[in-house]
Amino acid sequence: MSPGSAGTSDVVVVGGGAAGLSLAYRLVETGAATVTVVEPPDGPGRPPERTWCYWEEGAGDFEEAVAATWPLLRVHGPDGGALTVDPAPSRYRMVRSTAFERLVHARLAAAPGGGLLRATADTVRDVPGGAEVRCTAPGGRTLTLRARRVFDSRPPSALPPARTLLLQHFRGWFVRTRADRFDPAVADLMDFRVPQPGHGLAFGYVLPLAPDRALVEYTEFSRAPLTTAAYETALGHYTREVLGLGAFTVESAEQGVIPMTDARFPRRAGESVFRIGTAGGATRPATGYTFAAVQRHSRAVAAALHDGRATPPPPHGRRALFMDAVLLRALDTGRIDGPAFFTDLFRRTPAHRLLRFLDGATSLREEWGIGLRTPVGPMLRTALEVPFLPRRTDPAPRTGETP
Repeated sequence: MSPGSAGTSDVVVVGGGAAGLSLAYRLVETGAATVTVVEPPDGPGRPPERTWCYWEEGAGDFEEAVAATWPLLRVHGPDGGALTVDPAPSRYRMVRSTAFERLVHARLAAAPGGGLLRATADTVRDVPGGAEVRCTAPGGRTLTLRARRVFDSRPPSALPPARTLLLQHFRGWFVRTRADRFDPAVADLMDFRVPQPGHGLAFGYVLPLAPDRALVEYTEFSRAPLTTAAYETALGHYTREVLGLGAFTVESAEQGVIPMTDARFPRRAGESVFRIGTAGGATRPATGYTFAAVQRHSRAVAAALHDGRATPPPPHGRRALFMDAVLLRALDTGRIDGPAFFTDLFRRTPAHRLLRFLDGATSLREEWGIGLRTPVGPMLRTALEVPFLPRRTDPAPRTGETP
């Protein structure tokens, strides 16, 4: 397809990140539609390499792109006590965006009906019989694509009105230590042995890649991100004073911001234009995890198109979103102590059940049992309050690079 020409396919996917590529792969894998993925050409328009983590049972569809897995998870409480849990049959996995993109690009190239276009999407709009995407090719020429449906994964310019908005913001170092300091079998999900901010919570996050290599992050759940210098100071304290890594080298770094909000993300931007990924509400509000939800939602969308259903399902159920809204409000108001809450949740709930709960896959009975293991009074008060709170637009939307 040459620049300046008009192309047609069943589906155009805008954005070649986790959400866009996952959906494109599911559509061609199931034969639900022919697909063209529009993603930015090399240059400043492409995001830097990112890390996506999730838990999964058995070997998944993207095992070739998995950089590391961990059979055990650990949480360090604010008192310094360590709790190690076995989430079997699930394992925690890390995927790097470059390897994931390379894998899915190859699969799209080999599949009938799969296509990839390097261009900048300028406008997406409904047209008679479907939707249209107008793009700018690397040489500056315009290209128009038409499809029955368009799925747009580009991040929103502003977040929708919400009752609560926190940000999960972080900076991580890929470090190499002079001596072996890490256990490659254990991922530290939350290490609360760091100074806590006046509002929200903070924790360390350690993903060992080898006995002498790891991704070490400093993360906060709060209302505003830090400066890079402040993250560097926090990481320096965590690696040297808390972890005691000794001499090490920082090989690379990554930084990001993920919205944690009970906002209602519109899933449609037109009759034939749908939003996916974070833009479509796939990010789990109370945890910031997105990759696993994107996989489930992509499978559901592909099944809907294959069966001829006009409207794809939402990425999360209403019950899960309400529970997240309650937790976010309880954290934001300070009614619960964040470090103690998450530590107790891991201590008092079987690991595999807790991970299913975080994925929104538990039954009402299981959720009731988990709820009884949380601070019942503050959570109940918040649950009664949340439905009556107004949704407000954040006066200064704080969006950023998301992993």
